[in-house]
Amino acid sequence: MKPTILVGGQAVIEGVMMRVPGAYATAVRDPEGKVHVDRHEFKSITERSPLWKKPVFRGMAGLFEAMKMGMATLQWSADIAMPEENEKPKNKFYETLSSAFAVLLAVTLFMIAPMWITTKLLDIEKEAVAFNMISGIFRITFFVIYLFLISMMKDVKRLFQYHGAEHRVVYNFESGMDVEIKNAQSFPTQHPRCGTSFMFIVLLSAIIVFSIIDSIVMGITGHISLPIRLMVHLPLIPLVAGISYEVIKITARKGDNLFSRILRAPGLWLQNITTRQPEDEMVEVAITALKEAFGDQFGEMVGKEYVAEAIG
Repeated sequence: MKPTILVGGQAVIEGVMMRVPGAYATAVRDPEGKVHVDRHEFKSITERSPLWKKPVFRGMAGLFEAMKMGMATLQWSADIAMPEENEKPKNKFYETLSSAFAVLLAVTLFMIAPMWITTKLLDIEKEAVAFNMISGIFRITFFVIYLFLISMMKDVKRLFQYHGAEHRVVYNFESGMDVEIKNAQSFPTQHPRCGTSFMFIVLLSAIIVFSIIDSIVMGITGHISLPIRLMVHLPLIPLVAGISYEVIKITARKGDNLFSRILRAPGLWLQNITTRQPEDEMVEVAITALKEAFGDQFGEMVGKEYVAEAIG
């Protein structure tokens, strides 16, 4: 029986972050071509707390940790890849304002706008399933358009190439083949445990969860409106993420059945937008990140076929 393991990561500016059991490392190439590495020991709260180890809760905790880790590694990669930008004095107020604006934009685009449009265009506000189905379709549409538009930007194209490099190296490692550029480049850039696939499952899960919640609210109060939906739905986003995490785990374990293939298909299709063919130098950076993350244990870990444990 193949051993299970959690190995995954994310693309950063001119580099890749790789996470393995007990640690994560980020490798970034600077403008002169030198690769810099930043490694950290890491133990998830899901390994330290009985509560956060439980189903759904572990997904909520994992999402928070991944976001925190991702923001820190992105900032570090920017410092390395764009040193001329980071020589300028940093304005903390401006950075905070920019972050707040990004969150507000996301909430407006993917939560407020779909529900507002559905409310204004259709008279189905009190039909929980129909309302959330239609607003969910708008939400998914906006998400796809958003990904397509940002994929046209030059810097984002390179980021998506590194995203493809990260996936290929993870595939290479899990296959048991020697982890090297040539082998890694033989694998697809689409990976079923990608964050893009996870986000699509979140969007689908939101339709079901919010339909149930709206039915409960109407059953208790007898009415519902856009402001009430926003007040109820927004705090429940972590719950939706936790449920989506469990769905991803199930599809990873039952990868060959029809249900799992159907659930994975849209996320894999979306990765045609969020991943690009990487250059060999990009794959080299991803391999460096993986090796540094494992550290002295790398030699013991390679050469085995693994079954993925969770989101990569």
